[in-house]
Amino acid sequence: MLKNIFLDVKKKFELALGILRKEKITIDPDDSAAVSQFAKVMKTVREKAGFFSESERIKYTIEERTQGIADARTYLLTLKEIRIKRGLSDDLGAEAMMMDALEKVEKEIKKPLLRSDKKEMALLLAEFDKINKKLGISKENLSKYEEELELKIAKEQLQELKKDAIEAMDTQLKREEFKDEQMVDVKTLDIRNFI
Repeated sequence: MLKNIFLDVKKKFELALGILRKEKITIDPDDSAAVSQFAKVMKTVREKAGFFSESERIKYTIEERTQGIADARTYLLTLKEIRIKRGLSDDLGAEAMMMDALEKVEKEIKKPLLRSDKKEMALLLAEFDKINKKLGISKENLSKYEEELELKIAKEQLQELKKDAIEAMDTQLKREEFKDEQMVDVKTLDIRNFI
């Protein structure tokens, strides 16, 4: 069984590398076209190799970590923990609003809210809908939010690639045989040279 898992992972990894070797990527995190192109390449890699997107990975983590949690409070605290571990920020303050909504519902029903209580959960979800409306978040725009997240991640990955490429070039320039070589503009580097 372990051998099959290893072979599957190896196959996916080789497939991903094969795609990256064929692509020419501009390592410029400040160029929105370069970021968009890199995000597109990484999406192709994920789809062909069967990897999760970031939003799919978060969804899977939430499902795994919250399975068996009976009460809404522990569920929301677990979501906060997942968000923090994934390095996601809550710039809008949605978490605090959600906890306030939970407090309001629990005060109203005079007991801790259980996720299995459909009637009471409907009250909480109605409060969440009000929060989403206040923040300008709609279910219809979920794909847009996912795309924005993927672009943000692509930009961060390009920043890391640029940093690594500059470090690699600096190391090469410090060696005696490369002292007379001119430094290559990092924006024109081909990612295939690093794979």
